[in-house]
Amino acid sequence: MSLPDQTRKSSAHISHRAIILGLSLSLAALSACTVRPLYSDAGMAAGAHAGASAGLSSIAIKPVTTRYAQEVRNHLIFGFNGGAGQPANPLYSLTLNVTALATSAANIQRALEEEPTASMMTVGATYVLTDAKTGKVVARGRREASSSYDVPRQSFAALRAQRDAENRAARELAELLRLAIGQDLAKAR
Repeated sequence: MSLPDQTRKSSAHISHRAIILGLSLSLAALSACTVRPLYSDAGMAAGAHAGASAGLSSIAIKPVTTRYAQEVRNHLIFGFNGGAGQPANPLYSLTLNVTALATSAANIQRALEEEPTASMMTVGATYVLTDAKTGKVVARGRREASSSYDVPRQSFAALRAQRDAENRAARELAELLRLAIGQDLAKAR
């Protein structure tokens, strides 16, 4: 056996050991994880807490005053209950404060005016989740969603584009809120 043959055997032996060591460390690290589905109806073991989906379906959302806030509220009600409406006996109450802001994203000269040709609609919401019986605050937070849109020359088309962007951002915001509130409920349990 020559010297290069011995080097190959020892390097193959070392790389084989490194692979086994790496796999065993990875398995040890993963065994400590407590990952579980956020929306599962059953816990990880018998007697474990139920998933966040039961908590989400027991949330009543208080009325809001603006059109875009109503869009967020409607999407949340549908997302929480799968289209079944508000719960009859809610365990939690959700208060939403929704804002919308349109900002110009690009000013490209059209003729002699410098009107914006692209804009960004940002819809944000601050939420407070309270226990319906005690009034104790369970969770609070803020989320935002944005949607870009083109601003055409016609005023009605520009208004419609802005409203469509509000609707898209409201739908996305409702999904972000649903996930955040689900996480808050999972932590609180």
